[in-house]
Amino acid sequence: MALTGRRVRLREFSADDLDGVRGIVGDDRVTYYLNINSRNAEQARQLLDGIIERARQCPRNDYYLAVTALDEDRVVGFTRLLLGDFEAAELRFAIAHDHQRRGYATDAVRTILDFGFGTLGLHRVTAAIGPENAASLALVEQLGFTREGVLRDHVFTGGAWRDSILYSVLVHEWRPRS
Repeated sequence: MALTGRRVRLREFSADDLDGVRGIVGDDRVTYYLNINSRNAEQARQLLDGIIERARQCPRNDYYLAVTALDEDRVVGFTRLLLGDFEAAELRFAIAHDHQRRGYATDAVRTILDFGFGTLGLHRVTAAIGPENAASLALVEQLGFTREGVLRDHVFTGGAWRDSILYSVLVHEWRPRS
């Protein structure tokens, strides 16, 4: 599967994407805001193998897609819709540090949400974002998400419990790209 936005392409991960994955989940500058601990090479390989395996499941409940720039096929990020019950999904996304501030995250999130609300028929999508992640907070607010509240001690990373701010957008609130 592949989805095309205005700046990025979302596609399935392949075994050849390990360097791109390591550039995201192995970089403390990125993982700090993802509320996960950085992964070493073997952990990144295991993550990638799991992503590829879940993409083969039927029915599929995890759309974990590689983000590439339109003009090249190198992984610069990821976006993910993790499907839950009752036409709902959790949104996750990240862009490698050296590729941030180019509009890739906004375009990737918009593209996967158009797919989620359109093709998948979702009713609700949530995003849990660390309070210090100003860029991601601004992104979801710009796209019409509503702040619902704080998830206290939501994740344990870096040796400490950290809060997340929960946002959601409903299908009737979503403004698909025209």
